[in-house]
Amino acid sequence: MESTLTFSEYPFLAELGLSESNLGVYHSGAWSGNGPTYTAVSPHDNRAIASIKMGNAEDYEACIVAMEDEKEKWMLTPMPLRGEIIRQIGEALRKFKSPLGSLIALEMGKVKSEGDGEVQEYIDICDMAVGLSRTIEGKVIPSERPGHFMMEQWNPLGIIGCITAFNFPVAVSGWNAAIALVCGNLMLWKGASSTSLCTIATGRIIGDVLLKHGFGSVQTVCQGSGATIGEKFIHDPRLSLVSFTGSTEIGQRISTEVHRRFGRTILELGGNNAVIIMDDADLDLALKGCTFAAVGTAGQRCTTLRRLIIHESVYDAFTEKLKKVYASIRIGNPLEAGILMGPLHTKGAIKEYQEGIATIKQQGGTILYGGELYSGVNATGNYVLPTLVEISADAPIVRTELFVPICYLIKFKTFEEAVKINNNVPQGLSSSIFTKNIQTYFRWVGPLGSDCGIVNCNIGPSGAEIGGAFGGEKETGGGRESGSDSWKQYMRRATCTVNYTNQLPLAQGVKFDV
Repeated sequence: MESTLTFSEYPFLAELGLSESNLGVYHSGAWSGNGPTYTAVSPHDNRAIASIKMGNAEDYEACIVAMEDEKEKWMLTPMPLRGEIIRQIGEALRKFKSPLGSLIALEMGKVKSEGDGEVQEYIDICDMAVGLSRTIEGKVIPSERPGHFMMEQWNPLGIIGCITAFNFPVAVSGWNAAIALVCGNLMLWKGASSTSLCTIATGRIIGDVLLKHGFGSVQTVCQGSGATIGEKFIHDPRLSLVSFTGSTEIGQRISTEVHRRFGRTILELGGNNAVIIMDDADLDLALKGCTFAAVGTAGQRCTTLRRLIIHESVYDAFTEKLKKVYASIRIGNPLEAGILMGPLHTKGAIKEYQEGIATIKQQGGTILYGGELYSGVNATGNYVLPTLVEISADAPIVRTELFVPICYLIKFKTFEEAVKINNNVPQGLSSSIFTKNIQTYFRWVGPLGSDCGIVNCNIGPSGAEIGGAFGGEKETGGGRESGSDSWKQYMRRATCTVNYTNQLPLAQGVKFDV
């Protein structure tokens, strides 16, 4: 491959075991690939980084067969021992945190500190999984029948499929892998094609640890397009569960097809998240929380702030503060220290940004800041200005999530009006309110408050911790990943009853004497 990017410019690539030509399929302890060749590029300047030999239908089948061969051995490995192996995966990730974070910045485009933070998320979920390995439990249930004992037993599902998006090319796979593996499942992972190097580098780290313990196919990797590899995930009954992060449109189809074969899904889809600024809010605190939530990852987080709903009494003051902060944001190469916003991930995202701005203007929106491409870095990168838009809550574009750094500013008078604006979109992932009134907050989290899966107070809608279940309602998909009792989605429950007498009483007083 002839590349315009010299590998020696980025020594962390070799440190992660990558080269100018890479293989995108892993199973049986080895890397391969028999599909088409894909070229990874850096969104900073759109130079080619490396080539990847992707997988095809035969590679997918080889992954599944290899996992079937290893399934029984992994399931029968005691859970605390599985936890110890995952602890070692976390330790390996700690060792490679900086180079892997740099790779995320290079290939995805988020700034270096966010890339490092993403690897830390994987490390944290490994720590949580280690704890789960010694604490997962089932209930003991009182029986109405004398001499009977009832309990729940949780068992692994088997093989699960995980399809992750470009914006979190490492962390989301970890949410699924750490919990699924500790529960006794095996996982086939397909990362986004445009972040294939992140998938391969992460797959190498995890694969090497598992291989040391005699497992070459507990987690396999099969990079490829949605039309070839993704379709296999949807229709394969050997995948008991499919976890998908991506668009609502694709998620709806995955849900339909997987449930048609009685499989399970975990869906993390669109966000369109809002923050409410009450009249008693700490405006400086809100300013910090909203700026990161709107600008972080160049507006390409599922939890990015899209709608800023501001009380009319503080609207002008807060808007002026926000405009000044936006003008001070350092935009540039995501690998450089001090940069707060990197490029959009693809040229297609620039088109979405430009078309979105045009639609906003057609629907009566006013650009308060930004709305243009940014050429202050170089002429070839995918750079835009973060954008503030004053617009009516009734504008149709407000109901559509644009996956770019455009934030709508909407004025309100009453708390009830603000909640209605927050809820009046098809998506329901994350939401926040800034207030000093505890009564307002508990109304916000109550049955007539936010209808989202994540409901915050005095912090932004992004930056979720792994200890809490992550996911949302409505068109966000309803799935939950990461913390709390999300592990239950990766296991099947059996209600078990034991009769330890010589009698056979029936439930509900039924008599059946023979």
